[in-house]
Amino acid sequence: MYQHQTYPTGSSCKTASGVADPDRLQRVQRRRKRTLRVGAGVLLGLVCFARAGFDRSSQWHDSIEALGIIAIMVCIVGRSWCALYIGGRKKTSLVTLGPYSISRNPLYVFSFIGAFGAGAQTGSLVIAGLFALGCWLVFRGVVAHEETMLAARFDASFDDYRQTVPRFGPNLMKWRDAKDLVVKPHLFLVTLRDACWFLLAVPVCEGIKLFQDQGRLIALISLP
Repeated sequence: MYQHQTYPTGSSCKTASGVADPDRLQRVQRRRKRTLRVGAGVLLGLVCFARAGFDRSSQWHDSIEALGIIAIMVCIVGRSWCALYIGGRKKTSLVTLGPYSISRNPLYVFSFIGAFGAGAQTGSLVIAGLFALGCWLVFRGVVAHEETMLAARFDASFDDYRQTVPRFGPNLMKWRDAKDLVVKPHLFLVTLRDACWFLLAVPVCEGIKLFQDQGRLIALISLP
C-alpha cells in the first residue's frame, strides 16, 4: 500500500516567528497565481512586439515549434503523473515516492518545461528560454515559502528529505516508487485541465504571427 507520513488536517503550520498560520499556503498559492498572470501578460507583450530570427518557412522555425509541442505534452503528462502521488495530500502528508523521490518539486519542473514549450511556439529559442526563466523565477519564491511551512510541520522528516532529494533536480539515482496508490480522480482531472492551458500558446502565437504579417502588429526586435 502507498505509504506516506500523515499529519491531521487541522495541524497548525508555524511561520518563522512561531505564530501558527494554517492559511499561509493558500495565500502563497493565490499570490503565485496573481504573479503568474502578470508575468504571462508581460511575456505576451514581448511576443507581440518580437519575432523569431528564423524565417517562418524555414525548417529551423518548424523544428523549434515541434520541439515546443513535445515539451508541452511532456508537461501535461508529467504534471498529471505527479498528481497521482500528491493530489490532495500537499498540506497533510510528506510525499517522497515516485516523482517526489527524485525531485522535491516535480510539478514545478514540468511547468518549466511547459513554459519553454509555450515560448517555443514563437519559433524563437530565446523567447522559449525567457518563458522558462520567468516561470522559474515565479515558482522559486513559492517553493521557498512552501519549504518553510513543510519544515515547520514535518520537522526532521523534511530535513532528511531536503538533504537527500534536490529541490528541482531530478536525481534519477534516488528513484523509489509505491506498490499501490490511492488516487483522487477529481484532483487528477483538475491538474490535467490546468496543464492543458499551455496548449493555448499554439493558437495565440499563430494569431500574433498572422497580425505581424498583416502589419497590425509591428515587430520591434528579432530574436533567434
